[in-house]
Amino acid sequence: MIQLSCPHCHTANRIPEERLADHPVCGSCKQPLLDAVYAMDASMLSQALGQSTLPVIVDFWAPWCAPCRSFAPTFAAAAHRHGGKLFFVKVDTEAEQAVGARFQIRSIPTLAVFQGGEELGRVSGALPPVQLESLIGNILQHTEKQA
Repeated sequence: MIQLSCPHCHTANRIPEERLADHPVCGSCKQPLLDAVYAMDASMLSQALGQSTLPVIVDFWAPWCAPCRSFAPTFAAAAHRHGGKLFFVKVDTEAEQAVGARFQIRSIPTLAVFQGGEELGRVSGALPPVQLESLIGNILQHTEKQA
């Protein structure tokens, strides 16, 4: 069982792991739970990385970063397309400097991919949609090989 806070209304939702691919919705506001990008702080990120059975893709960004802001819609569109297969997370490294230091983020935006609490890889820079889709395809192939 995984507990997720709704990115829309912040209500806590418990979801059986076997139902993650079914595009679960919030029990309160009925908005999609996994078809969105979650903004997380340090404790939420630690919980997500430790609990998620899905691969987690984290966008480390900052509000003052123009490439980060221009990449945000691309990341959100990917979350909408691939929610339920991947868990999409954003961490503001300006507000969460300890998280940036913990993961040794040296440039932003940086995308890091985690599964089972372990980092699988990372890429820096605002990816165009085609490159992001290629990265996601590689993640999903890796996940399928492990299953």
